[in-house]
Amino acid sequence: MNWNLKLLYKGLDDPQIDKDIELSTRAVNTFISNWKGNKEYLKDISTLKKALDEKEQLFTKYGILTKPHYYLFLRKETDLNNTELKARINKISQKGIRLGNDLQFFSIDLSKIPKAQQEIFINATELREYKHYLETLFANAKYILTDKEEKVFNLTASTSFGNWTRMIEELLSKQSVTIIDEEQKRKKVSYNEISKYLDSTNKSVRDKAAKELNKVNKKYIEIAEYEMNSILERKQIGDEYRGIERVDLSRHLSDDMDSEVVDSLVEVVTKNFDISKAYYKKKAKMLKQKTLGYHERNVPVGKIDTKYDFDTSIALVKKVFGNLDSEFEKIVKDFEKNGQFDVFPKANKSGGAYCISTNKNLPTYLLLNHNGKLNDVLTIAHESGHGIHSELVKGQNSFNDGYSLALAEVASTFFEDFVLKEVLEDIKDEKLRKVVLMERRNGDISTIFRQVAFYNFEMELHTTFREKGYLSHSEISDIFVKHMVSYLGDSVDVDDSMRYGWLHVSHFRRFFYVYTYASGLLISKYLQSKVREDIRFIEKFKDLLKAGSSKSPKDIFTDMGIDISKKEFWEKGIKNIS
Repeated sequence: MNWNLKLLYKGLDDPQIDKDIELSTRAVNTFISNWKGNKEYLKDISTLKKALDEKEQLFTKYGILTKPHYYLFLRKETDLNNTELKARINKISQKGIRLGNDLQFFSIDLSKIPKAQQEIFINATELREYKHYLETLFANAKYILTDKEEKVFNLTASTSFGNWTRMIEELLSKQSVTIIDEEQKRKKVSYNEISKYLDSTNKSVRDKAAKELNKVNKKYIEIAEYEMNSILERKQIGDEYRGIERVDLSRHLSDDMDSEVVDSLVEVVTKNFDISKAYYKKKAKMLKQKTLGYHERNVPVGKIDTKYDFDTSIALVKKVFGNLDSEFEKIVKDFEKNGQFDVFPKANKSGGAYCISTNKNLPTYLLLNHNGKLNDVLTIAHESGHGIHSELVKGQNSFNDGYSLALAEVASTFFEDFVLKEVLEDIKDEKLRKVVLMERRNGDISTIFRQVAFYNFEMELHTTFREKGYLSHSEISDIFVKHMVSYLGDSVDVDDSMRYGWLHVSHFRRFFYVYTYASGLLISKYLQSKVREDIRFIEKFKDLLKAGSSKSPKDIFTDMGIDISKKEFWEKGIKNIS
């Protein structure tokens, strides 16, 4: 039930860690020695292929200290208070930044070649496997600075961004509060555990939990103000220095996503906020309340007492995945057999759930915090969906063996919904079915409408900061409240929970990727409908997962007959939600 990190190393004192650091360092330096003084790859197709083949092998075999860093990070995730681990991670991260800085000349010089030469390389048959890598590199060329300038941004990333965000996240995670549980017992819980009590069906329990949460948020709100302003200023400096025209463009470039696609999605969802407002009005009525507190927006409309232990849950997930395709089931079985799940919550372990994969030759790991609830079953399905995606892209070369954030939530929500359908078929009690269905709608509303409201908040946050130069925490809260009310409506109170609601949302520190939740779920629902019409469509779905970064998300969907740049596509998905 714990991660088997011996798939990477025997332990923290394994001498192979230092050997791999040395091997990776030597491989990077060999590549630099071979190509830094040889500019022939900028002119000749066969020479460029030789250089790209070498770089591809470098990243496939070693990366930039990839395996040692991956291992230390995973060890830290289940031992958050280990300062020795943090020191080792910082040390290896700094070394990795220096090596990356030394290596970046290759892509920078390649990005600056004349347009005519770019076209020759993109269309060269010999470079077909690197075509999309070259396309994205050349598309980003106008925003890429000189080698020395890029080094400065890389070296200051931690001090001007990373340290700020880690400070807030770790300060909050170390806080504990005393709550009253459903049995009216006083209980001390960590900051990350409070959410469990905010969702209690007992109003007294959730209201008291919210009060304690707000006390912690109020305590750190001024620190968060300085943190947020610092990272907003850092982003503004970077955008202006690079000549990036709009505040969200760097995210679109990073995601290999056309801005017109994101604009279409955001516009359509925002125009349909009446749907989410109606949902919360209905929920308040079902809970027999005039209005909901902001902390109550995720409260179930009834109790779901069914317990799902991990063995039962994983068996259900494997069954559903196997009914779709035997390969899906096999991948999850391998995760389980090899110890790639870390299942239960424990002291000093990271909260939430995620799937992580960093290299085609290294194992994928999945973090869970299983508490035996229905949502925990769906979380296994969700993260296993990410895991399947991560495994299937490993057939690509190392330039293409990841996938855009714009695709990230497609597989996860696809599998999650199929597992929910199986759960519903096992529920005979109609009242319980209604509660579960409302929970599913709650997830849909949060994933689509809430995340687009988040996106709108970020847009106004960045533009207002650039107009004013600094924002007080009260001004940030005002902007946040404006956009929360826009999708929640007047059935949800503007209270302290809402005003402090931006403080702990890590998404806002990573800038503008929240749209991918909405786009991923709407695309996923379309794909689900196609599979239900004809199970043979699952092969096209697998092709999507296997494509990795070999094409842009827009082109991958175009190959499937889906035009995600059209508003009509998003409107159709929204209609289904309605």
